[in-house]
Amino acid sequence: MQPYYAHDGITIYRGDCREVIPTLDPCDLLLTDPPYGMGSGSVISGPGRGHNHTRSKLAEARRYAPAEWDATPPDPALLDAVRALARWQIIFGGNYFHLPPSRCWLVWDKDNGANDFADCELAWTNLDQAVRKIRHRSQGMLTEPGTQKEFRHHPTQKPEAVIRWALLQAPATVKTMLDPFMGSGTTLVAAQRLGRRAIGIELDERYCEIAAQRLAQAALPLWA
Repeated sequence: MQPYYAHDGITIYRGDCREVIPTLDPCDLLLTDPPYGMGSGSVISGPGRGHNHTRSKLAEARRYAPAEWDATPPDPALLDAVRALARWQIIFGGNYFHLPPSRCWLVWDKDNGANDFADCELAWTNLDQAVRKIRHRSQGMLTEPGTQKEFRHHPTQKPEAVIRWALLQAPATVKTMLDPFMGSGTTLVAAQRLGRRAIGIELDERYCEIAAQRLAQAALPLWA
């Protein structure tokens, strides 16, 4: 299958992960945030800013229509198939899926105060270590002190700092990573910044384009 994007060890495939997965070689780590089946509405937004990606005209600022991507969670057979590709596995929203008992859950404490939103999000893992927690405020106007609020491209986009932290919980031997439910590409950006090779799969072209532009922007030197 022809990649949508391939540069410096990072590859994006646009398509149904059920069709792409059989064509892939095994990797070291599965790090993903699948749809939970909660019917989350999509964010109407444009792409990131301040970059010159060669396909930028495909994703010029435009208003995206709502999507039905979160209507149902992935079926157990699909989760089994993606898990079979990686020795180590981290799955956000693992409490929504039927997964084996885990010694190590990753806990994202949102530090969001008293409101109707969840205090934490959980990631299931098969890591052989104790439970780990990160405290990172990211909910609307509530943002982690000392950090710049990230532009939200996707309705369930995780902060890059949280994804980077999750990636670093995996063994230091991890060099390659897979995210079959890539969304706007935060996992790939985190992998790129850490010098890891990564593959992302996404059905929706608008998010493939946004991810490609984010990767191009993240690769720019700080003085550019």
